[in-house]
Amino acid sequence: MACPLARDSIAKEVEECEELVIHIPPADPPEWLECCIYRVPKQLRKLNGEAYTPKLVSIGPFHHEADELKDMEKHKQRYLKHFLKRTLKIEEDLRKIIEGNEENIYHSYSKDCGVKSGTEFVQMILLDAIFIIELFLKTEAKEDDYILSKPWLQIGILHDLILLENQLPFFILEELYMSACCVKGQQITEHKDQDLKKEDSPSFVELSRNYFGCYDKKPKSIIDEEVKVKHFTDLLRYSFLPSDIEDPQQSSKEQKSSKERSLCLQYCATKLDDAGLKFKGVEHHSRLLDISVPSCEGCINSWFCFSCFIACLPCCICLLLTQRTLKVPQLVIDDDTETIFRNLMALEQCHYPSKTYVCSYVLLLDRLVDTDKDVDLLVEKNVIDNQLGSNADVASLINKLCVQIVETPSSYFINIAKKLNRHYKFFLNPILATLKREYFPNIFRGTATVIGLIVLGFTFWNFLRPFVV
Repeated sequence: MACPLARDSIAKEVEECEELVIHIPPADPPEWLECCIYRVPKQLRKLNGEAYTPKLVSIGPFHHEADELKDMEKHKQRYLKHFLKRTLKIEEDLRKIIEGNEENIYHSYSKDCGVKSGTEFVQMILLDAIFIIELFLKTEAKEDDYILSKPWLQIGILHDLILLENQLPFFILEELYMSACCVKGQQITEHKDQDLKKEDSPSFVELSRNYFGCYDKKPKSIIDEEVKVKHFTDLLRYSFLPSDIEDPQQSSKEQKSSKERSLCLQYCATKLDDAGLKFKGVEHHSRLLDISVPSCEGCINSWFCFSCFIACLPCCICLLLTQRTLKVPQLVIDDDTETIFRNLMALEQCHYPSKTYVCSYVLLLDRLVDTDKDVDLLVEKNVIDNQLGSNADVASLINKLCVQIVETPSSYFINIAKKLNRHYKFFLNPILATLKREYFPNIFRGTATVIGLIVLGFTFWNFLRPFVV
């Protein structure tokens, strides 16, 4: 039997344990709320790591320590000196701007950025930001410079600046530019013909769009200052977006109600062409994602289409009104196409999971292209400008882009896919297309077919006329 003193000691310890409160601090979120610059997911990087890796210049913390990119650091120091001389600023003033925004800048990167905030981080951001701004100013003024005088170096840096892992937050670039380059009365360029004053200087959005003008298909007259882009990859994505973007939340509701969870285009380009669909490439003044299927005017049933005979029969211009056409802005496919699309798609997968417009576009293209014959057709119709040389290579590139890409339930092109499916499934369209292919492939055989039908008609009438009379 336990003694009374032992029982009292045990009771006291139990009472103390009951009052013990364990404080567990709240866990940090896996990403900062301000995060917009990410490491590319491993499953995407395994497919083609070079498409996400800079080759000449490191911007931001992800590739800051890469040995193969160290050569550009001396050019960053040189550009910093030129910028301070151009703007009559001192380095400490620029550093204070970055230090005042250090937390927001640091939180713009995913947590595995590899560089801790502090003096090293501020110095890295300062050199990278001023390098970009000075490069844009030199390019705008067409100044004589080591980088600009070597096309391979200029183009290589431009390509590196659109990579998702090689970005700076746009707001800090804009703030540094505004503070140093947009004060009245001081020169910001060294143009030989005239002095460009700060009151005449373009906004940083305009300056950025001019620099990436070879990719920016949006009309230069349209400057949406109210749109706050996150970085250059986001700016490039914005320039590709359709002119009339539907509400993705509304699209998602429609998808859920119809129980369709992905883009449902079932037929490739050659099959749609066999069914009488016309492909039309739009070469100028269109954003890349401005794809449309205009309704057929003057046709009772828009899917009942005699347009496949237009090129084969004379005096059939009126049949143009019944033409079912898929209008697609021309896509130039060259050595850099895969890099651009992979980075834009990676950005959407990480930051815009409900607004994957570029992913939906590439998926639509993937459904249209199965073999090199589909590429042959799209090249012939000016939908694709093939600068790779081989149509088989283009087909392979397009088919590989969507690997490991998660389809969104609110695809922007779902309605276009439904229209194309209905066009192919309407029973008369394949029949008329087959008739055209066999008997009206060109104007000569088409004319011979018509004459043969007329002769057959007269022969049949001459046979029946004695009996009728």
